[in-house]
Amino acid sequence: MRIAELKQKEVINCKDCERLGFVGDVDFDIETGRMIAIVVPGPCKIWGIIGRDHEYVIPFDYIKQIGMDIILVDINPEEFLRKCAGL
Repeated sequence: MRIAELKQKEVINCKDCERLGFVGDVDFDIETGRMIAIVVPGPCKIWGIIGRDHEYVIPFDYIKQIGMDIILVDINPEEFLRKCAGL
């Protein structure tokens, strides 16, 4: 699978069925060539046009399944949002 194909997939959390967004980027370990995490841009601040509060950096271990159209992840929403927001 190519990175361009991953960017066309929507990320959905299995715990609460929340749509997190589409893959924006992928983190790789240069030494091993393995994918470490996917990066999903967070929600926009105002009216969907001005900046973003945070981004979701989802470690590869949290990915449960990659399908034709979506990527299913299994994360605890409250804990993960606090971590992404830097709280």
